[in-house]
Amino acid sequence: MKARPIDRLSTLLERFRVRAHLFHAGALCGRTHLAAEPGRGFLHVLRGGELVVKHRARSGAPPRIELAEPTLLFYPRPVAHEFINAPGEGSNFVCATLDFEGGAAHPLVRALPPLLVLPLRSVQGLDHTLALLFAESERVRCGQRLLADRLFEVLVVQLLRWLLDHPAEAGLPAGLLTGLSHPKLARTLTALHERPGAVWSLQSMADTAGMSRSAFAAAFREWVGQTPAEYLLLWRVSIAQTLLRGGASLKSVGDQLGYASASSLSRAFTQAVGVSPRAWLRQ
Repeated sequence: MKARPIDRLSTLLERFRVRAHLFHAGALCGRTHLAAEPGRGFLHVLRGGELVVKHRARSGAPPRIELAEPTLLFYPRPVAHEFINAPGEGSNFVCATLDFEGGAAHPLVRALPPLLVLPLRSVQGLDHTLALLFAESERVRCGQRLLADRLFEVLVVQLLRWLLDHPAEAGLPAGLLTGLSHPKLARTLTALHERPGAVWSLQSMADTAGMSRSAFAAAFREWVGQTPAEYLLLWRVSIAQTLLRGGASLKSVGDQLGYASASSLSRAFTQAVGVSPRAWLRQ
């Protein structure tokens, strides 16, 4: 029997949202510096022109990149960068900031490299969204900024879809997205995302994937870069952080996530984060 298709992204993005905000449309000339801010990334679409991009040492991104064709620049992490154009020969850009709910704890921020550079010709499925985005950026109309923000968010989802189908082509490291690209591991990861409070054992995770326990454990470590237990702990604690930040009590969060008591959640939280939930909230 053919495996039933699963939605690998919706629950993830419903629990940990990404908000986009258009901040530039048009030419950039000379030098433009974009600072790193906690919890904030960038998505730039180079429509035309040539461009040099520079990054600081030890940022995780290449020190210098030269672009000469329409390209997506996706910064999921806070990375300062500088655009350099010849004066008077500006490159044509549409740019948005990306605010990741939970900041550095956002699962996508943890899973993705500091920068993805993708020529538009290599990423199929973006044409219609980009056409609408470019049309909205070319002249001021009622609701322009709101619509452009939503189109950038659609673009992020479409880009993530493409990355799930082309992890090797995008050069993704082992992590959440490479795990979701694996047809069997994706079943377990999606189930963990949808039912974090269920009673999960290594055997039940392997059964969900349709694999033996040993094969599942080895494949999970290879593709996700963590053991299944480590991933489940971090997923639960990331959800706990979001709920606690929103004002939920430790007991109610523990009940939602399958912990027997508030103290059980507190111990798991401290194991993953290094400080207790109360200390983390004070910070």
